[in-house]
Amino acid sequence: MTPVLFWALKFALFLLAVAMLCALSRLLVGPTAQDRVMALDCLYINGMLMMLVLGIIYASNVYFEAALLIALFGFVGSTAIAKFLLRGEVIE
Repeated sequence: MTPVLFWALKFALFLLAVAMLCALSRLLVGPTAQDRVMALDCLYINGMLMMLVLGIIYASNVYFEAALLIALFGFVGSTAIAKFLLRGEVIE
């Protein structure tokens, strides 16, 4: 791995951590439930991207599989929460 790529990946990890902190603050303070759902979506997407960057840094397939699982569970969770907010029930 070249030094430029190494520092670029470290910088990307730092920026993703800052983005996760911003989303966490919106999740805790958000005035409406829709704001909290969007913050949760942002959190799982940033978590997935952090796993992908770590997979590139450590050259391990385990991180890519974990990122795939985070994406799947995050999508199902946000879909269920959005349906609950719209209709008041998840299972019809």
